[in-house]
Amino acid sequence: MTSDRTSPDATATAPTQRQHAGGHGIPAPVGVLLAIVAGMCFALQSRITGAVAAQLHDGFAAAALSFGFGAVLMVIGVAVIPAGRRALGRLRGGLREANPPVWYLVAGAIGASVVLAQGVTIGVLGVAIFTIALVAGQTISGILVDATGFGTHQRRRPTLPRSVGSVLTIVAVVWAVESRFTGGTDLGSILGPLLFPFIGGLFYGFQQAMNGRIGRVAGTPMISALTNFTVGALVLILAWGIKQLATPAPAALPGQWWAYLPGPLGITVISLSAMLAPRLGVLLLGLGIIAGQLVGSLGLDVIAPAAGTHVAFSTVGGTALTLVAVAVATLPWRSQRRFADAGRRARQDREQHGNDDAAAPGTRTDADRPAR
Repeated sequence: MTSDRTSPDATATAPTQRQHAGGHGIPAPVGVLLAIVAGMCFALQSRITGAVAAQLHDGFAAAALSFGFGAVLMVIGVAVIPAGRRALGRLRGGLREANPPVWYLVAGAIGASVVLAQGVTIGVLGVAIFTIALVAGQTISGILVDATGFGTHQRRRPTLPRSVGSVLTIVAVVWAVESRFTGGTDLGSILGPLLFPFIGGLFYGFQQAMNGRIGRVAGTPMISALTNFTVGALVLILAWGIKQLATPAPAALPGQWWAYLPGPLGITVISLSAMLAPRLGVLLLGLGIIAGQLVGSLGLDVIAPAAGTHVAFSTVGGTALTLVAVAVATLPWRSQRRFADAGRRARQDREQHGNDDAAAPGTRTDADRPAR
C-alpha cells in the first residue's frame, strides 16, 4: 500500500522532471535556431567587451566587469523572484546528495578561463588563429561529452551526419577567418599560446553539460546562470587583482550604458545553453553557437564595422557553410528516421500496456531515444 504513495523526494523533484520534459519537447530544429541566437548574443557580447577593454586599456578589467555585473543581476533576480529562491533551494538539496557533484560549480571558472585565454593570447595569435583553436577544441569536446554521456547520463554516438557537420564547421571557420591571417607568423612562437584556447575549447563542452545538469536539478536555467556568473566573477576579479599588483593601472567604471550589456547578454547565452544541452546534446549545441557567432560577427561587420575591418568573400562564404554544416548535423536522415520510428512504436506499445517509461528506466534502449 505504501509503495503507491508519492515520496517527499519525488514531490520535491517534480518541477525538475517537468522542466526536463519541457526541454525535451523542443523540436531539434527549433533548439538549433535558439542555439544560433545564443551564438549571436555571444558575438555581440565579445564585440562590446573588446570595446570596453580598449577604452579601459585593460582586458582583465573588462572581463571582470562583464561577469561582475551579470553576477549582481542574477543574485538580485534569484533573491527577488520566489521561483528563483525555490530553485536555488532545490540545487542546495541536490548538492547535499551529490546530484550534481559540488565540483560541477567550477563550470563558471571554465567560462572565465576562456575569457582570460582570449586576453592573454590573442595579441600573440591573432583573432583568426585563436578562433580556429577554440572551435577545434569545442568540436572535439562536444563529441567526447556526447559519446560518454557526461552530465546528461545520455550517450549520443557520433553519427555520420554529426561527424560530417563537425568537420564542415571547422572547415567553415577556417574559411571565414582566412582574410584575417597575417603573413610571416612563426609557428614555433605560437605553439605554446595555441594550447590555451584549444584547452579552453576542450573544457567548454564539459561546461555546457555541467550547466545543463545544474539547470535540470534546479528546475530552471536561471540557477545555471547564477552559479556561472558568481564563480566566474570571483575568478576574474581575483585575476584582475593579481594583475593590478604586478602592473598597477588606473581603474574607472565606463560611463556609457552599453558597456554593461555583456552581463545580460552572457546571462542569455548561459541560460539558453543550459536549457538546450540536454535536448540537443553538447555537440549540436556547440555547432549552433559557433554558427551564431559567425552570423552575428558578420552582421556587426556590416551594420557597425569596427575600424580597419572589411567584409571579405571568405567571411560570407564561411558563415554560410557553417549554416549548411549545422543543417547536415540536425536534419533527420533516412536511417535516423527509421530509428526514431522504432522508438515511437516502442513507446506506444508501453503506453498501451500501461507501463510508464520513467518507472522502468533499465528497460530503455537506444531506439527509445529520439534521433537527432
